[in-house]
Amino acid sequence: MRPWILSETNYGFVKDCRYQVAVLPTGATEPHNLHLPYGTDTFQADAIASRACEAAWNRGARVVMLPPIPYGTETNQSHFPLSMNLHPSTLMTIFRDLLGSLTNSGINKLLILNSHGGNEFKPMLRELMNQTPCKLFLCDWFRGISADLQQEIFEDAGDHAGEMETALGLAFFREFVATDENGKLTADDGAVNPTRFDAVNQGWVSISRPWHLLTSNTGSGNPHAATVEKGRQLMEGVVGRLSEFLVELAGSEVDESFPF
Repeated sequence: MRPWILSETNYGFVKDCRYQVAVLPTGATEPHNLHLPYGTDTFQADAIASRACEAAWNRGARVVMLPPIPYGTETNQSHFPLSMNLHPSTLMTIFRDLLGSLTNSGINKLLILNSHGGNEFKPMLRELMNQTPCKLFLCDWFRGISADLQQEIFEDAGDHAGEMETALGLAFFREFVATDENGKLTADDGAVNPTRFDAVNQGWVSISRPWHLLTSNTGSGNPHAATVEKGRQLMEGVVGRLSEFLVELAGSEVDESFPF
């Protein structure tokens, strides 16, 4: 039993443990080029969160990882089979209900560890922050916390099923990564199509991209330079930073000026 993983822990332990922080991994169920599994985002969130919680627990922080949410917002991949969508409003309802369970259990700090780019949770935090006594934090691990590491480790990290996600797959769920008889990834090169608008292509104007027009096989970013070592290196860096935050969060009193 790992006491920082709720799904593995029994009531005999939980009833006497004063957990200080909950961590909720969120992923998606969607295609990732031709080689990565539909559960890629959820597998990544689970791998990162479980290791960060373990490292924080070993330093005395009483953190608990909740079971991951394996579905996310997939409106831009609706043309691909079994890309399983939950609308943002549905996710809001799920989060609101789960927050009630946490506060009823005496836990007033929650970190959402998000692994899916389609889950834009910042507006949800703004709406919920004055509706719950639970203090909410969000980490999109593929953005700020790992941005400099991505530049150091990868030739081109990629946007979706590229080098970074493939490296994590090779390192932490290799059994689900498809290769041919020579051990080569069964992926295309992850090339994407430009829109007709230069402002969109430059990133000056944003849209929700229809993935069937953007990509050939849902991949955005070339995965073929990925290695196990690159995946492990990224994991070590992200887990180190995230666990440090969890230790600080667990030890911080929720008072009138929190989090300042």
